[in-house]
Amino acid sequence: MTTKILSVGGSIIAPDKPDEEFLFSFSSMICSWLSENKDSRLIFVAGGGGPARNYQNSYKSVFAKFSDEQKKILSPASDDDCNYACDWIGIMATRLNAQLLKTVFGPLCKQDVITDPTEPAEFTGRILVAAGWKPGFSTDNDAVLLAERFEAKTVINLSNIEKVYTDDPRKNPEAKPIDSISWSEFRKMVGDEWVPGKNCPFDPIASKKAQELGLSVICAGGKNIENIKSILDGKNYIGTTIS
Repeated sequence: MTTKILSVGGSIIAPDKPDEEFLFSFSSMICSWLSENKDSRLIFVAGGGGPARNYQNSYKSVFAKFSDEQKKILSPASDDDCNYACDWIGIMATRLNAQLLKTVFGPLCKQDVITDPTEPAEFTGRILVAAGWKPGFSTDNDAVLLAERFEAKTVINLSNIEKVYTDDPRKNPEAKPIDSISWSEFRKMVGDEWVPGKNCPFDPIASKKAQELGLSVICAGGKNIENIKSILDGKNYIGTTIS
């Protein structure tokens, strides 16, 4: 049985609230694809998306309104403590999105949502859904760990961008799309540190692990359902391959 891993960005599942049209189109395509590929099974790893950032920002906003006296009592001991708290908020958002995905796929997904990719778990259905594990990295890293565990060679990373760019195209009009890039060059772009809510094509911690494992990651737009199918089918696709 071949296992394929899809890291489904929270910005696709719930950019602000659950995207019902995406969930319908995506689940319809997946059901059809699984019917045609009976020797394959899929693992979806859900990101936090808008809810994660909204709740993290709300925490920061509430804290900023405290008086100096209140801050003496309620202030995190360090920036690391603040990041730790924000990470947990984001993780809980991924778990809500993952439970939504699991529910949409009904009996195709027989196991509970995976929240620790290192723990033994059964995979008796056609779909397994995973969510955030613990602070220190994003769900991209969980996807890489699941790829290692289930011997998948590629992680398909679906987000709100169709390709990786040389720079942020929203800030730099000279930024150019990339069709393929090595892990060493990609890691120079994203750095080595993870900050909760960081917006990058693939988590720096996950990138380091993926390079060590020799995995390929395909970054592609999550709203282009036909393109996702082309990736699953091994056909030509729009996206960036990191290897």
